[in-house]
Amino acid sequence: MGRDVAFNYPPKRIVSVVPSQTELLADLGLNDEVVGITKFCIHPESWFRSKERIGGTKKLDIEKIKALQPDLIIANREENEQEQIEELAKHFPVWISDIHNLPQALQMIQVVGQLTGTDARANELVDEIVNGFTKLHTAASAKRVAYFIWYNPWMSVGHDTFISNVIQTIGWKNVLADKSRYPEITLEELKAYNPELVLLSSEPFPFKEKHMAEVKAALPDAEVKLVDGEMFSWYGSRLKEAVGYLQPLVK
Repeated sequence: MGRDVAFNYPPKRIVSVVPSQTELLADLGLNDEVVGITKFCIHPESWFRSKERIGGTKKLDIEKIKALQPDLIIANREENEQEQIEELAKHFPVWISDIHNLPQALQMIQVVGQLTGTDARANELVDEIVNGFTKLHTAASAKRVAYFIWYNPWMSVGHDTFISNVIQTIGWKNVLADKSRYPEITLEELKAYNPELVLLSSEPFPFKEKHMAEVKAALPDAEVKLVDGEMFSWYGSRLKEAVGYLQPLVK
């Protein structure tokens, strides 16, 4: 982000406001150091049940965070609201990730390791993830894919998103690569893109079979699948499990 962040090292009171980075902190062994997480930080379950919750990723409880007196807040440019992060940065050190692809995710894991004094474990995680993706057998043909994250309005993913990079990494083609961020598009408009496969994510909107039927009615020639959104969008240590999930999809 081009910012200088000064903080006490290693940090002893960490607040994480991004679910995938919260899970990473757990895998780095920072159970005692993490004092606050969001209500969407569902992994690990033990943390979700026991850690102080400080609101949602886009509706942080600033006063709760202030009461925790963190010596480091770990945030993300896309998942958190700029105004709230700027307010927090007036009082506490805030480190912000900005991730659009797998290499940036791996770099983030290493940097968080450096920030928290867990370099060795972070490097082990990176090696494990790289090894997994190296062994991934990519799709034999570049299947044309549309990926939906939201309903009413229907929202998909553009070329500059981490999800789109995962789609590309496994050998598929994002049909909305001509768009940026998270474009709204109707099923009628999607017809012109002629997707062979439509993926309906489990998050942030929890798509169900009834939504599959709606897509099939509009795009009868397309295959429609429900997929685990965490495996496509969580850019922390969840990537350890991603290859095992993605591989059967591309066979």
